[in-house]
Amino acid sequence: MSLFTLGTLNAASVEVFVAQLEGIYEHSPWVAERVAALRPFSSWAALKCAMVTAVREAGVVAQQALLCAHPELAGKARVGLPLTVESSQEQGRVGLAHCTSSEFAQIQQLNTDYKAKFGWPFILAVRGPRGTGLTRAQIIAAFARRLDGHPAFELAECLRQVHRIAELRLHDRAGIDTGPGQRAWDWAEQLATYSDDADGLTVTYLTQAHRACAQQIAQWMKVDCGFDEVAIDAVANVVGRYHGTHAENRSLLTGSHYDTVRNGGKYDGRLGILVPMAVVQALHRAGRRLPFGLEVVAFSEEEGQRFKLPFLGSSALTGNFNPSWLAQCDANGVSLSEAMRHAGLRVEDIPGLARDPTRYLGFIEVHVEQGPVLNGLDLPLGIVTAINGSVRYQGEVTGLASHAGTTPMDQRLDAATAVAELALYLERRASSVPDLVATMGMLQVPGGSINVVPGRCQFSLDIRAPSDTVRDACDADVRSELARICERRGLRYQLDLVLNIAAAPSAREWQRRWVDAVSHLGLPTCLLPSGAGHDAMIMHRLLPQAMLFVRGENAGISHNPLESTTSDDMNLAVQAFSALLDGLVTEQTARHDPA
Repeated sequence: MSLFTLGTLNAASVEVFVAQLEGIYEHSPWVAERVAALRPFSSWAALKCAMVTAVREAGVVAQQALLCAHPELAGKARVGLPLTVESSQEQGRVGLAHCTSSEFAQIQQLNTDYKAKFGWPFILAVRGPRGTGLTRAQIIAAFARRLDGHPAFELAECLRQVHRIAELRLHDRAGIDTGPGQRAWDWAEQLATYSDDADGLTVTYLTQAHRACAQQIAQWMKVDCGFDEVAIDAVANVVGRYHGTHAENRSLLTGSHYDTVRNGGKYDGRLGILVPMAVVQALHRAGRRLPFGLEVVAFSEEEGQRFKLPFLGSSALTGNFNPSWLAQCDANGVSLSEAMRHAGLRVEDIPGLARDPTRYLGFIEVHVEQGPVLNGLDLPLGIVTAINGSVRYQGEVTGLASHAGTTPMDQRLDAATAVAELALYLERRASSVPDLVATMGMLQVPGGSINVVPGRCQFSLDIRAPSDTVRDACDADVRSELARICERRGLRYQLDLVLNIAAAPSAREWQRRWVDAVSHLGLPTCLLPSGAGHDAMIMHRLLPQAMLFVRGENAGISHNPLESTTSDDMNLAVQAFSALLDGLVTEQTARHDPA
């Protein structure tokens, strides 16, 4: 089918518009019919978003009919509906037409089990997050994993997969270029080949894999992207500078981290390095300079995995690197100082890494959301309003261990039920305030036995909110409730503070610039807090900051091998970053225009 443009779609009759989009949604022309009246669309992203909204507002009956219009994987067409050209090509492209006998049997059994449980066929965008195709092993693994899902979740996930299929088909039909996002996605894949472990992605501070990542990022910055200056600094941050036309102007600082948690994902942190790299690459290829410089920092350490010292990289840039940290040792007894010197880093140069805030406009960071909000809203981008402040405790309640059979219920000093009561209060208290979250992530009875009333119970508390005032109010209430519970039950408790990090509200002017950039793409504005910590919350001590979130796949899971995003969403992040830069150029030009 011949290519069409957004302009021709906007100008076409309803009949032609629907005909041009035939097959984008499998045997479901009603999707195009519903959005035809919303024209003109300002961008392809706006059209895709309108179609997603049309499906969401159509109701469950229409949604399930849309799912049932799809064929089974590696199976025959649905009875009464032919296999569309698009479905045939997609399944053939990933080799589903050439399964081995065992693969075919496994897929057919999964198809049968899935249809019996949910009532619709299993839907998966087999071309995957890059658009080039999943392997049969990846397809079967996704099939088996999702078979265990809850029906409501699986309905939503299948619809998300339908939208991804439609997105890829639309790109093919219209010849939409997502090259910058694809390059960033490919960089993430290549960077993930460096790992401390063979069976998963683990990159901890100054290991061989970590140092290889730094060298690879530096090479890409120099050779592929055209940065003017590239260096690895005294804490192993990779720093790339793309000079502006006016050296006296302040620069914009951006970046994120390239270390990972153990057995983590490919995009946490790294997305915020690769997106601005793709932006600089495009600027360089176009021979374009901005009036201000752009400094991209791949922070060497944020996760605190090898040494219990998170945010080493950004702390050095804010002048908050504590020399006492150098004596801390990892699990093998290697001190931070020894690790740094072994890696060829000059510890004595660390104080000189602190940035002068008068030389910078601000700090912005792109990051995969690490949560389910954007995924649930079917939106590719979101603007962060604040990075949550957090407080953490390790606690223990002490009662009396006694015989489970002979101790009457009204005479027990049960430490575990007291902590369980606190956990339920914690849940109720956090649920009562928007954006407040609280978790008891650790709960254990030391030396517990099935026939012993627990005499001790250890637990953790994690309380987070975009406002320190909201967080601290919850903190005080929880501690008071713990005291009341223990007093009423005749128990003792100990509660030790282990972390207290202030919230980092986004700077209003930088948040507004992200809003403008996302709106420029034709996307709705979604404002949300960040429940996770980021380098931006450290840079917040030095510079005004704001973050852009990118939707994650698989319900937004992160710190997990299933962490994923698509090259198309990454491309939108590149476009949003570029739009923010263009807006900043316009602001500066207007400010210095004598007219």
